[in-house]
Amino acid sequence: MSEPNGTPAEWQGGTVWLTGLPSAGKTTIARGLAERLRSAGHRVQVLDGDEVRAALSAELGFSKEDRDTNVRRIGYVAGLLAGHGVTVLVPVIAPYALSRAAVRDLHAERGVPYLEVHVATPVEICADRDVKSLYAKQAAGELSGLTGADDPYEAPVDPDLRIDTQHQTADESVRQVRALLTERGLS
Repeated sequence: MSEPNGTPAEWQGGTVWLTGLPSAGKTTIARGLAERLRSAGHRVQVLDGDEVRAALSAELGFSKEDRDTNVRRIGYVAGLLAGHGVTVLVPVIAPYALSRAAVRDLHAERGVPYLEVHVATPVEICADRDVKSLYAKQAAGELSGLTGADDPYEAPVDPDLRIDTQHQTADESVRQVRALLTERGLS
């Protein structure tokens, strides 16, 4: 049975929030998973933290309050999309536990599935990867407020999944998240 737009009637969306330090591998995992889910016929949207910040929160800085506002905005958009049957993958640092809890609560209020995945890559590994040269800029004194370096990151205490990317390939990490989705009935 299908809805008028061709989507299976039993289709259920949900949000998969990938949190971790800069250069932990969040976006790599989200994009790899999105590709697999799309090839299996799922409606998928990746809400990359940097891209969404530029579009929805360009006026915000990087204070604790501004980071909180940015995370809540992204969470709101993710919840809207997920409520309409889209699997939303959100690779966002989201350094503060209260902000992440607020997003989880918003999803719960709407009855929308929400999974938190902690991409638990040690800061030393992230600094070696340094995809955006943020750690190098911070070390050179050109940047301050870098999460995990000179700004706090509150690691999730009880995420739905914790991935130790330093011990596995990106493909193995993608398979872990996909297995979680299958286990929870979201794929």
